[in-house]
Order: sequence, then C-alpha cells, then structure tokens
Amino acid sequence: MESKTIYWLLFNIFVLLMLALDLGLFNRKAHEVKIKEALIWSGIWVTLALFFNLFIYFFYPPPVGLTNADSAMQFLTGYVIEKSLSVDNIFVFVLIFSYFKVPALYQHKVLFWGILGALIMRAVFIFAGIALINKFAWIIYVFGIFLIYSGIKLVIQKDKEIHPERNPVLKYFKRFFRVTDKFEGGKFFTVQNFRKTATPLFVVLIIVETTDLIFAVDSIPAILAVTQDPFIVYTSNVFAILGLRSLYFALAGLVKLFHYLHYGLAAILVLVGIKMIINHYYSAKIISTELSLITIISILTVSVILSVFKPKTDVV
Repeated sequence: MESKTIYWLLFNIFVLLMLALDLGLFNRKAHEVKIKEALIWSGIWVTLALFFNLFIYFFYPPPVGLTNADSAMQFLTGYVIEKSLSVDNIFVFVLIFSYFKVPALYQHKVLFWGILGALIMRAVFIFAGIALINKFAWIIYVFGIFLIYSGIKLVIQKDKEIHPERNPVLKYFKRFFRVTDKFEGGKFFTVQNFRKTATPLFVVLIIVETTDLIFAVDSIPAILAVTQDPFIVYTSNVFAILGLRSLYFALAGLVKLFHYLHYGLAAILVLVGIKMIINHYYSAKIISTELSLITIISILTVSVILSVFKPKTDVV
C-alpha cells in the first residue's frame, strides 16, 4: 500500500477537483438538467474512465503475479459491472423523486451530495470487504452465495416500491428534527419559529443515501469477485458513481423502457457470484476476467435489444 500512496493521493485530488468544478463552476446555479447536457457529461465521464484505464495499463504497478494488462482488464470489468448495476439505482431514484415530487430544478443538488456521501460509504465497504477476505478466506464463499441470492431475488421482485416510512434512518432523524411540509427552494434546512428545521429536500437526501448503502451491499462483493486490489476496486467504483448523476438525467425518462435489463442485471450478479466461488475453490482462474467481461457485455446487449424489440406489453 505504501508504494502506491502517490497513486491514491493523485486520484483523490483528481476526484475532489472534478467535484469542485462540478459544484462551483458548471452547476453553481440550480437548473433543470436537460438530456443533451446529461449525455455530454455521461460521455465525458466514460471517456475519463477509459483514459484512466490506459493509465492503469501503462503506469500502474500491478500486484505480484499479475501484469499491467491484467490490472487494466480488471479495472474495465469492474467498471462495466458497477456501471450496469447503477442502472438499478437510477430506477429507484426516479421513484424517490416522483414520490416526494422533487422539482427538477433541485434534483441535481440532491444527487450531487448523495453521490459524495456514496463515495465515502463505498470506500468503507471496500476496505472492510478486502480486510474480511484477507482475514477469513472462506468469506469469499459467503460473498459468492450472497450475490447469487441477490440475482435470484432481483428476478423475483420485479416491481420496485419505496416506503420512506419504513426507513430506520429517517425514523431516527425525525425523532430529533422537525421537517417542514413544503420545499424551501434548494435548501436542506431552514428556520421556523427560531428553530432549525429540515426541509423535504433533506429527507430525500437521506433516502438517497440509505438506498445507495443498500445497493453497495450488492455491488462491492460483485467487484471483489473480479479483483481484491484495493486501488482497482476503489477507482472503478468511483468512476461509476461519479458518472451516475449524469446517467440519471440521460436515462430517467427511458429506463422504464428497458424492462429486460432487470433480468440482465440479475444474470450478471449470479455470474460474478459463481465466478467468485469457482475461482476460489480451484485456486485458479477457471473463469477468466476476459471471459467475464465479454459475457457481461453480451448480457447487457441482449437485454437492451430484447427490450427494444419486445415491448413490455408482449411480456407475459
């Protein structure tokens, strides 16, 4: 870890710089993000991730026993997995914003701070997961079985619903803070009767944060099935999360059309779960990273094509 400190430092400086540019320059004023703007930013984040993949290939010192090409392939596979699983987040975000009737003008702000919190939570989950694997090798089987279970559960639970009243974090928050009945512009807090009061926008932020925490339980084990290199796991996760906000605004109105993608994501979770178990049991790469990447991309492609050519009304 010590020999790679400079890579961690430079990457986190890059992330902070991009977040500062996002909030302080490009989105300083609250505005409704249009599809064109969202597509441009989605393209920028994907391009940055691909350039970073080249950086991994040419400059990043791989772990013992691996080549630069191996590390680059692991990053790309992890990024594709996290990016595809983030589509499920988008569907839930659509439900949350619709349920609370969040004005389009303030959705970007909620997602910005929500994603910032997600970066911190993912980092904690990543290091905790790797520490558990290093301490208890058998935990890999637990992660693998959990991913297979999550994939099956994703198929069974076809219709997603949100129940804010059941959110334990929100319940706990309301015990100590009052919440206003209406939005106060883009403010998370306001003052009423000389008391600091939370607005519905802050309640939405809490729901978004806790929702991402739930998604992290699936996504972190999924990428740990590809690699246990902390830097590769962290950076691929971060790039997927940073592009999530623009991806939301680009796909929010279209995500319901890709109804077969739900099954594709389930298949991916089952695939990486099986890969995790088999590769660990045989202590070898029976299922290679390259094969995993090709299979994942194929599953996503087939899911999208089926969604386009078989409308939802045709689904039994």
